[in-house]
Amino acid sequence: MANIVVVFPKLEDAKTIRNLLVRRGFPVQAVCASGAQALAAADQLGSGVIVCGYRLPDMLYDELYENAGPDFDLLLLASPRAMSGGIREGVVGVEMPLKAQDLLDSLEMLLRAGERRRKKKKKNLPPRRSSQEQKRIADAKALLMERNHMTEEEAHRYLQKTSMDSGTNLAETAEMIFALMKE
Repeated sequence: MANIVVVFPKLEDAKTIRNLLVRRGFPVQAVCASGAQALAAADQLGSGVIVCGYRLPDMLYDELYENAGPDFDLLLLASPRAMSGGIREGVVGVEMPLKAQDLLDSLEMLLRAGERRRKKKKKNLPPRRSSQEQKRIADAKALLMERNHMTEEEAHRYLQKTSMDSGTNLAETAEMIFALMKE
């Protein structure tokens, strides 16, 4: 689920933006009037999008972006004058006066990009091994080290290469090593 934090110096402005987003089906988790409040909300939520103005009472938008962490995108709503100097790389900007559809389209784009990033990150994580599998792999390395006079690194590389060559995972390869060498 996407998390949205709305932060503007005037709480009424933040609530207006929140109401617009909620009416359109976006899940707004927090409404804040300072960067510190937004960062506290971001810490609790973990990831999502922060919708904010250029200048907050305690920081500028780029400080907020920098401190929110890599799992938060930032959607800046600012005047053309504020945007004319350029905005920080990685930040998406929408000019004020606000066109509701521009805000909604930009937010949708950021939410989809964040979802793709999360899926890619999750997909690239190595699978978790059980403690039993980890022990079996360690035992197979120890057996290779003892019988074949390998270092731990050499034994590990041997397991990895054999695993890749046979198309099995490391735990299955460790089982095969045990089956062959115990005979």
